[in-house]
Amino acid sequence: MTSTADLRVPTLYNFTNHVVLVTGGGSGLGEMAAQGFVQNGAKVFIASRKESELKKASDRLNQLGPGKCEYIVADLKDRAGCDALVKEVKKRTDRLTVLVNNTGVTWGAAYDDFPESGWDKVMALNVKSIFYMTAGLHDLLLKDTTADMPSRVINIASMAGIMTSDVTAGDDGGLAAPGTGTYSYGPSKAAAIHLTKLQASKLAPLNVMVNCVCPGVFPSRMTNFGIQKYMDTLLERQPTGRVGKPSDLAGIILFLSSVASAHMAGNVIEVDGGSTLTGWRVKRKSDSKI
Repeated sequence: MTSTADLRVPTLYNFTNHVVLVTGGGSGLGEMAAQGFVQNGAKVFIASRKESELKKASDRLNQLGPGKCEYIVADLKDRAGCDALVKEVKKRTDRLTVLVNNTGVTWGAAYDDFPESGWDKVMALNVKSIFYMTAGLHDLLLKDTTADMPSRVINIASMAGIMTSDVTAGDDGGLAAPGTGTYSYGPSKAAAIHLTKLQASKLAPLNVMVNCVCPGVFPSRMTNFGIQKYMDTLLERQPTGRVGKPSDLAGIILFLSSVASAHMAGNVIEVDGGSTLTGWRVKRKSDSKI
């Protein structure tokens, strides 16, 4: 088998036949993922609530090429919003090789006055939309899929679904204002991870591979507050000495969509610069020399 296999990079990482939907694709992580596909020749649909943001992103991506990008205005806050996006996608294509479920939101508030809406909105966008988008696009994902080149669903969770931040201290590790915490965000991302495994178990026999990516801190609207106000606090957790950048995110998304990962399902991949590792510590100015 090995003697006849074609293991060249152009064969393992060819995206010119891909048709991709990236939810939350108008900015941040979603736009990074979309750019990776467009610059490698794929046809990409990006969706989010803000048309001005989507148009700006799609114009930029189409200038990069050689792939093509179209946008769809959608609000995935409930099943009706998910169904509307599914309906529009089906008007524009009869097949989908990759679904990137990236839509998400966070909510910061005080522990003793955390609003119920801060749970409902976060769970709806971060968990429920993954389920209804994947189920709704089931027939498009099944089109022409094979064991050698399965369709993919990539759910974007977060390191917050794996680790806990120091919310007791009131700064949520630098991602929320002092005195507040993102109490519903981590549980929603943990749920997204578990949902990924359920989906993978169900869909792998149908040649649809579902995997999950857990980014650490990347530049985005969601992390903008922390990056601007508490960058030093964030970097204290980073052995790499930096936050994530577009190549870090796009690279793993492309891998999970390639021939090279066709035998992977139900995986949870951490892209966090080693922030959960314990065998190191940041050297502060106040540290004594060792």
